[in-house]
Amino acid sequence: MAEARSWSFGGALRNLFTGQQKRVIDEDTWDELEVALIGADFGPDITESVIDELKEKVARYRTEDYADLQRMLREGLEERLSKFDTTLKLTERPAVVLVVGVNGVGKTTTIGKFAKFLTNYGRTVVVGAADTFRAAAVEQLGTWAERAGVQIVKPQQQGQDPASVAYQTIDFAKQNGVEIVIIDTAGRLHTKGGLMDELGKIKRVVEKQAPIAEVLLVLDATTGQNGLMQAQAFLESAGVTGLVLTKLDGSAKGGFVLAVQEKTGLPIKLVGQGEGIGDLTGFTPHVFAQQLVG
Repeated sequence: MAEARSWSFGGALRNLFTGQQKRVIDEDTWDELEVALIGADFGPDITESVIDELKEKVARYRTEDYADLQRMLREGLEERLSKFDTTLKLTERPAVVLVVGVNGVGKTTTIGKFAKFLTNYGRTVVVGAADTFRAAAVEQLGTWAERAGVQIVKPQQQGQDPASVAYQTIDFAKQNGVEIVIIDTAGRLHTKGGLMDELGKIKRVVEKQAPIAEVLLVLDATTGQNGLMQAQAFLESAGVTGLVLTKLDGSAKGGFVLAVQEKTGLPIKLVGQGEGIGDLTGFTPHVFAQQLVG
């Protein structure tokens, strides 16, 4: 289900190579590259590893050409990103997807876009509004479900137990032959253990009815290295199977993606750019590396 999209990132890396075709690689090059990688939010560990690999390749091929350096960087990043399986596992019927993430990352809108993404491939979808603590969250999800043209199961009263809403959603899917269930959860802060316990309860209730196909963690692409802390906490508490990057627009640096993947083993499965209902696509490492480096 992956689909190429011409993403736009912050230009720290591309700018490094602009107009440098005639310049040779020297010590200043490595300093400038380090600044560019850190500026693109790769983090110190990934930055050091990437530069060490590039130095070894430059020495091996005895090149001083900036175009070679740019190509090696692009290919190296693509190779790192390609180590992870970006395929959505949605073969069960119903296939149940839990969507988790902290407040403000665009989780609810992502669910609407994901529902539309799936219907574009001919899948039937129902959304469960299990973020029951905020009436506004249920209302917002209803709006996005309507835009996506999918059904929604809402709480029967405000503050209803989120796990019971999840239960009702799966029951609805089974009764009506709906292929894919997407369950929204509260925008819980990763530092609050009680909220994580509640998410665990939702999982236990769901698993009594149907296997959980995916637990997707939504990350704001502009949060940088803080996204890694969020991913690690959710991985430990929620059994996350994949990442969804939102707000991947001109202000996003994007480099923290490598740190998140390499330190958690979580693949990126979907990426969102823009506010439209169709602005969510599958993740393609080649396109991502191309847009990041040029």
